[in-house]
Amino acid sequence: MPHIVPFRRTLCVALSLAAVLCAAQAARAQTGWPDKPVTIVVPFPAGGSTDMVARAMAQHMGDRLGQSFVVDNRPGATGTIGAGLVKRAAPDGYTLLVSSLGAFVVTPHLQKNVPYDATRDFDYITVPVQAPNVLVANVAQKARTVPEVIAQLKAQPGKVSFASSGNGSSDHLAAEVFWQQTGTQGLHIPYKGGAPAINDLLGNQVDFSFQNVNAVLPHIRAGKLHAIAVTGGQRSPVLPDVPTLAEAGVAGAEVYSWQGMAAPRGLPAAVKDKLAVAAIASMKDPAVRKRMEEQGLEIVASTPAEFTAFQAREWTRWKQLIETRKITAD
Repeated sequence: MPHIVPFRRTLCVALSLAAVLCAAQAARAQTGWPDKPVTIVVPFPAGGSTDMVARAMAQHMGDRLGQSFVVDNRPGATGTIGAGLVKRAAPDGYTLLVSSLGAFVVTPHLQKNVPYDATRDFDYITVPVQAPNVLVANVAQKARTVPEVIAQLKAQPGKVSFASSGNGSSDHLAAEVFWQQTGTQGLHIPYKGGAPAINDLLGNQVDFSFQNVNAVLPHIRAGKLHAIAVTGGQRSPVLPDVPTLAEAGVAGAEVYSWQGMAAPRGLPAAVKDKLAVAAIASMKDPAVRKRMEEQGLEIVASTPAEFTAFQAREWTRWKQLIETRKITAD
């Protein structure tokens, strides 16, 4: 029966192909996440600090894990639109959030009907970086030290202007903490973003501001703004001659701006572990670290447990300040 041999051959080939496919599927299952592109939602426009951090992480994590990590900018409602989008996504590790502190610990205390619960709806992965703010003055200001700024505030209560990138931003909150700790009160001038606030500061339209170090570093170095003090626990390596507020006599005014990576609540443990390892490694890469530190950002690279505990502390701190100072979103 000559037709039997070809039939057996075909059967062997089919079984071999099936074995190969099974092996591939098994390998795929063993490899697990990620086996398709991962989206990192940034709830702000492209080009800002958060976007820059997210793109650096995406590049390094993609190279490390052999899969594309794509940044998707979803600005609006001070970060809550993008955060709400991530909250509603499947907790499978394919949709992530990289945001500044606002969406995680500030905006929910300022706005009603925020589309997520920051204490329950996310798995916190890592805080990649943080940066102190720096108290800067326009070049027309005579005050060059913290005591001189305080004296000016006491001489003109409620009249000395402080620009911020918006209500509830880290630069606004830093000013509120400063006024609280010094028993003074300035005039808060909120802008729609850091760029217009800095532009008016450079144009001598406003007196002072607590800006993110990385946002105003070029202007300080060019002599277009005067740096008076930083809000960190220690001096900034990029501004070694500028004292901290504590060194200048104002205790309890430590404020950091920070970015965090989170995912929808309920990630499988293996995915969460793999994601955290890759995210932390991205910040410890020498080239990435150098680029961040040159801009005044400090590497944190916290673990999920550390970020979860930190979020809880920051949540409580800013809730108390917002209530005590009667800060509103308007």
